Amino acid sequence: MKPSLAAPFGLLVAGLFVAAAPAAFAAPVAEESTAAERPNILWITIEDWSADLSCYGTKGIHTPHVDALAEQGARYTRAFTTAPVCSASRSAMMTGFHQNYIRAHQHRTDDKKPLPHGIRPIPHLMKDAGYFTCLMSGKTDVNFEPSSRKELFEGTDWKQRAEGQPFFARITFAGTHRLWHRDPQRPIDGADVELPPYYADTPFIRRDFANGLEQMQLVDRQVGQLLKRLEDEGLAENTLVFFIADHGRCHIRGKQFLYDEGIRVPLIVRWPGHVEPGTVNDDLVMAIDLPATALDVAGATSPVPLHGASLFSPAIAEREYAFAVRDKMDITHDAMRAIRSKDHKLILNLMPERAYCQFSFYKESAYPGLAEMNILNLNGELTPEQAAFMAPSKPEVELFDLKNDPHEVRNVADDPAYAEVKAELLSELQRWRDEVIDDQGVSDDFRGLGVYPDECPTPTVGEWCEEHGKDYDMLRYGAPAWYPTRTLAEWETVREMWEPWVFREPTSKMKRPTIPHTKKTY
Repeated sequence: MKPSLAAPFGLLVAGLFVAAAPAAFAAPVAEESTAAERPNILWITIEDWSADLSCYGTKGIHTPHVDALAEQGARYTRAFTTAPVCSASRSAMMTGFHQNYIRAHQHRTDDKKPLPHGIRPIPHLMKDAGYFTCLMSGKTDVNFEPSSRKELFEGTDWKQRAEGQPFFARITFAGTHRLWHRDPQRPIDGADVELPPYYADTPFIRRDFANGLEQMQLVDRQVGQLLKRLEDEGLAENTLVFFIADHGRCHIRGKQFLYDEGIRVPLIVRWPGHVEPGTVNDDLVMAIDLPATALDVAGATSPVPLHGASLFSPAIAEREYAFAVRDKMDITHDAMRAIRSKDHKLILNLMPERAYCQFSFYKESAYPGLAEMNILNLNGELTPEQAAFMAPSKPEVELFDLKNDPHEVRNVADDPAYAEVKAELLSELQRWRDEVIDDQGVSDDFRGLGVYPDECPTPTVGEWCEEHGKDYDMLRYGAPAWYPTRTLAEWETVREMWEPWVFREPTSKMKRPTIPHTKKTY
């Protein structure tokens, strides 16, 4: 069911912002409003989380505050980020452009450059339009300059604005980023969660998954407190609220990858009198549409047309494809491009010679399930769907029929029945790479071929990197692509270290274990 929206469609007439709704929308058309009556905008971001909320049908979890927000506004079922990691995704959302186009696509960019093409950050454009801009949390995490909180925003709270001034406020709730706290108030039984088929169904994996859901319940209460503040201060009726995640869930096959669990995000939009309550929208939406929407309702303009489109424009309903990109993650080098329609997803692996689960300091230090899956894989105990992600290399092209395979576990790229779909998506993806993001592809240095010994001479890749990190330019070539990254015995040791942490009691004050050979050496 599509939402009934009576929001403006970017029509500026003689300084008045006129709300216009096409015939397809059933809600009453809003009255004209003066610039002084423009809405406040509150943009709530959570970290590392997909649509794992009770309002999206996730089993076991209870998120009443976010659910209430959805009941009061529109819930989007096909919302996607443009990158499966924070800094690249946030760079896109801070500007309204795909991160590759602004050369902000390499996660943890050390040599940040000014924005190209005359592009300016969204908070600056909102300030020019008369809004007070504030970041109510500490993290900006963008791969360009200006990058600091003080350079991008005016203040730290909407209470700092001038009397009568509308505000553009952003806030991040970071709790859903690993490590995850348990929820003593409402613990979740691992037996009550529903695991996707690409994860092994073990008590260890179930408990880890449930721990993440409990952490989201804690974040839900923080969201509730913020929304209550809006109500208490009499601001809710004239505030447009966005609720979104920076990228998908922080599980093995999620964050850093272009499957839906890595790029699909929750998106809820509430704007009393403009967005009809309780509606569900199944259009293809990208996170870079939020900056375009903010500028739209503020009557602000960008010197360069944004890549995103206002959620209140006809362009959204007409969109055929969403796009996403993965490039380096710290010193883990890989490159993937994805195009998604409502019915199909195609992933182009530009470095198919590398394993999905090649060495990552971050993931091996933070993901308990990675140890469980590696042990089961090395023992030959995974299903074919689960083992595919633990393979030493990747297919060049992955194609999924989302209607029949929503979890993206059956690659039909070589099935003749899908040849026409494959050709069309490859063509559209290449056009987008050439004409929209000016894709730089993969350099020889980025591949790192011939730089390192052919095989890992130590029991773990991390151990070798710690010992030889100063002997090689890993910022240039990345970490070695050796796989597996640990011996079976090493993975068994890691799992033993994770066990008490994963199964800790809800009230436990236990500290997360420090996994050997996961210290960054660059």
